[in-house]
Amino acid sequence: MPFEQQARSLVEGLSLEQMCGQLLVVGFEGTVLPERLSQAIRAGQRGGVILFKRNLPDLETAQCLCRSIREAFPAPLPPMIALDEEGGRVSRLPLPFQKLPPMRWFGERDDVELTKRAARSVGRQLAAIGFTWNFAPVLDVDSNPDNPIIGDRSFSRDPAVVTRHALAFIEGLQEQGIAACGKHFPGHGDTLLDSHLELPRVDQSRERLEQVELAPFRACAKTELAGMMTAHVVYPALDPIGVPATFSEPILSTLLRQELGFGGVVFSDDLEMGAVTRHQSVEVAACSAIAAGCDAVLVCHSEEAAERVHGALLAEARGEAKLTERLRASAVRLLAARQRWRPDGDFRP
Repeated sequence: MPFEQQARSLVEGLSLEQMCGQLLVVGFEGTVLPERLSQAIRAGQRGGVILFKRNLPDLETAQCLCRSIREAFPAPLPPMIALDEEGGRVSRLPLPFQKLPPMRWFGERDDVELTKRAARSVGRQLAAIGFTWNFAPVLDVDSNPDNPIIGDRSFSRDPAVVTRHALAFIEGLQEQGIAACGKHFPGHGDTLLDSHLELPRVDQSRERLEQVELAPFRACAKTELAGMMTAHVVYPALDPIGVPATFSEPILSTLLRQELGFGGVVFSDDLEMGAVTRHQSVEVAACSAIAAGCDAVLVCHSEEAAERVHGALLAEARGEAKLTERLRASAVRLLAARQRWRPDGDFRP
């Protein structure tokens, strides 16, 4: 049975409360699965968990934590266990796991087979622990040397180099059964602000965006890339109203889905980042992100914030039929991906 057909059958059996919860990917403090979160997962009210360095101090803890998360998911809902293992300064895995250099190191050598082998190595390690998704690679072009957040996380300042190595990294990772997620659509490389703290903007023309920022995303959208993550960045040339990409229907539904033809899962970046919380509540942000075209929203720190987001999505869905249909379509897409990318080595190509 095709993955989408399986997912539709699963979604048909979910309550509205569960369907809303399946679009939530959440983080937590500490090194054991909190009881409240475990109960929410068992009740079908969370779709995935994202882990950080704070959760993974050593190998034994990482294995035990992934096992407890996997076991909390009720049959037949497939688990989703994610992290950001890019290499360089964005690495979550504890020693003795192999640490990759920054992606810039690979771009400078411009050996795509080396990049693919490195991604395979990361994928094997992640699969062995029990992860299913890696929110990597960065598809941003490092076009602004004053950018405070991207820098050597990017393969290059040349869009063609970024594209070549991103495609190789994605292929190597997904060959090992780990879903890749390219980020940060439609490009975070030309910002002067860190979206973890403030709301950046990119004041480039549509023509320039097509030539530089969008080029890697356009190429990767045509592949089997499992997911893309949005940027909390304003692009006036793409959305004249000035809505950040995460909440922009012209950017997500029109550009990414229709023009680029991307069929994978669209994740918001963390909704607890300053670029969001300085301007709106996490609850409003989650509803806006789903309405714009996100399939899943990330709430990476606070369990209490995740509870509020779940309640807000449920309230909106009960009062607006259009949003309910969006939620259903996203739940199908996300569950189909989770059926395909399994944490127990049972990868289903």
